[in-house]
Amino acid sequence: MGNREELLAGAKRCLFDKGFARTTARDIATASGVSLAAIGYHFGSKEALLTEALRDAIGEWGDGVARLMGERGDFVTTWTKVIESFAGSGPLWAIQFELVAHLARNPELRTVFAGTNSEGRAGLVELVDGDDGAADRADAATVGAFYQVLLVGLAAVWIAEPQSVPSGADLLAAMRTITARS
Repeated sequence: MGNREELLAGAKRCLFDKGFARTTARDIATASGVSLAAIGYHFGSKEALLTEALRDAIGEWGDGVARLMGERGDFVTTWTKVIESFAGSGPLWAIQFELVAHLARNPELRTVFAGTNSEGRAGLVELVDGDDGAADRADAATVGAFYQVLLVGLAAVWIAEPQSVPSGADLLAAMRTITARS
C-alpha cells in the first residue's frame, strides 16, 4: 500500500477506536506509520481524511452486506441480513451517530453528509431491490429515503438495545398494518 492507502487504513482504525472528534492527526500518522505532513499532502486536512475513511468504511459495510445476502432475497430476508450485519459493524454506526450530533455546529461536515445522501440512498435501493434498474425509477429517491430511515432507525435501536430490534418479518408485518389503515 502507498501512503494514501496507509493513511486511510490508519484513519479507519482511529475512527473505530477513538471516534471522529477525539482522533488527532498525530493519532492517524502513528496508526498508519506515515508522516504527519502526508495527511495534508494527500487529503488537505485531518477532517477530509476522516470523512473519506468513513465513506470507505460505509462502502465496505455495504459490500459486506451484499456478500452476506448472496443473491437478492425478499424484503424479510434482506432486512434480516442487514440487521445481522450490525453485530460486526457497531463501531461504524456509533461513529455516524457521533457525527450527527456535530452536524448542527459544523456546516462543512453537514455539507459533506448532505452530499453523500443521494449516493447512499441509491446504494440502498440497489442493495435491497437489486440491480434491476431501480436506480432509474422515478420513485428511487423516495424509496431510497425510506430505506435510509429504516436503516438508521434500526441501527439506533441496535446500538441502544440489540435484543429489541424488530426482525425483518416484524418490519414487513408493521408495514402491512400501516398501509392497511391508509
